Amino acid sequence: MRRRRAGGRTMVEHASKFVLVVAGSVCFMLILYQYAGPGLSLGAPGGRAPPDDLDLFPTPDPHYEKKYYFPVRELERSLRFDMKGDDVIVFLHIQKTGGTTFGRHLVQNVRLEVPCDCRPGQKKCTCYRPNRRETWLFSRFSTGWSCGLHADWTELTNCVPGVLDRRDPAALRTPRKFYYITLLRDPVSRYLSEWRHVQRGATWKTSLHMCDGRTPTPEELPPCYEGTDWSGCTLQEFMDCPYNLANNRQVRMLADLSLVGCYNLSFIPEGKRAQLLLESAKKNLRGMAFFGLTEFQRKTQYLFERTFNLKFIRPFMQYNSTRAGGVEVDEDTIRRIEELNDLDMQLYDYAKDLFQQRYQYKRQLERREQRLRSREERLRSRAKEALPREDAEEPGRVPTEDYMSHIIEKW
Repeated sequence: MRRRRAGGRTMVEHASKFVLVVAGSVCFMLILYQYAGPGLSLGAPGGRAPPDDLDLFPTPDPHYEKKYYFPVRELERSLRFDMKGDDVIVFLHIQKTGGTTFGRHLVQNVRLEVPCDCRPGQKKCTCYRPNRRETWLFSRFSTGWSCGLHADWTELTNCVPGVLDRRDPAALRTPRKFYYITLLRDPVSRYLSEWRHVQRGATWKTSLHMCDGRTPTPEELPPCYEGTDWSGCTLQEFMDCPYNLANNRQVRMLADLSLVGCYNLSFIPEGKRAQLLLESAKKNLRGMAFFGLTEFQRKTQYLFERTFNLKFIRPFMQYNSTRAGGVEVDEDTIRRIEELNDLDMQLYDYAKDLFQQRYQYKRQLERREQRLRSREERLRSRAKEALPREDAEEPGRVPTEDYMSHIIEKW
């Protein structure tokens, strides 16, 4: 009788221990699920897990037809941007291309070791390197219009080094490396948006237009209006001004104006001037570290992140309803705008193709790398399964009470 009772107590104790182990395991799995489960993530705002990184971005069009040939070196844009070193991102902000929104992304939406200090009521943010009080970003919202309002490529390349040398004289010991970036937009939409902006009173008359060490004379760059601004101008009036800088603005702001005598239209024949400006803009655009397109926000985000190895906190949003989108114009007017912006139309066609090819190239490269990693993981997993394991259980065998008791005793 005693033996039976003793055996009964032993079985009860073993069963109790087994229940405790199972209960503890369940609690542990619940806690683990809270931290690593599919519904929650410590790094995701709002407690939601971020989707697969690549799923945020559009799938490349497999039927996309390339218009221009670009070698791999023009498509590959993975830079070793050293924020703790002497590298600087310089943002060339062309009017009405969505640059204000993108500029805010740079100072407020990039995941940084030391985030930019943006204080309420201040137009500029302080964007210091993680290891010293020196800026890594040259833009409207970090350094202000230090080279003039909406400075172009000609102005920035001649002005930025000197401005930063004066701001951070301690950095003169080592030369900086500048990474120029910009945004482009469909020329017709951009032109209409600029007209609406000017119609509301914008002038940009404080822009310097510095070239070869001087600003243009009134004869070289006559105004399109009399008075303080051009508010209330009609689209026809806007198109009729032959000196309107809105015409082919993107080409002019990306080209090296020194090649064509700056704003002196008599320096070379008009046809030759146009050809030089377009080729110079294409060359400088190719040479930039990065450029995005307003019409492709998610792809722009993707290429920037892969180029600089920086991540944005929140995804870019595509807003198709802009002020330009609300303007109703007939086909004749659209053709007229395209004629006035013929160089911009050619540049945008070229830029769009380069942009799409870069996106496709990078996505295909990442997909290939993903497949290789998955294959290596499968091979490693199979290799582990092939290794002899101690105390391997027979397949389909159910553990007996004695076996479970043995495990519990070990615990």
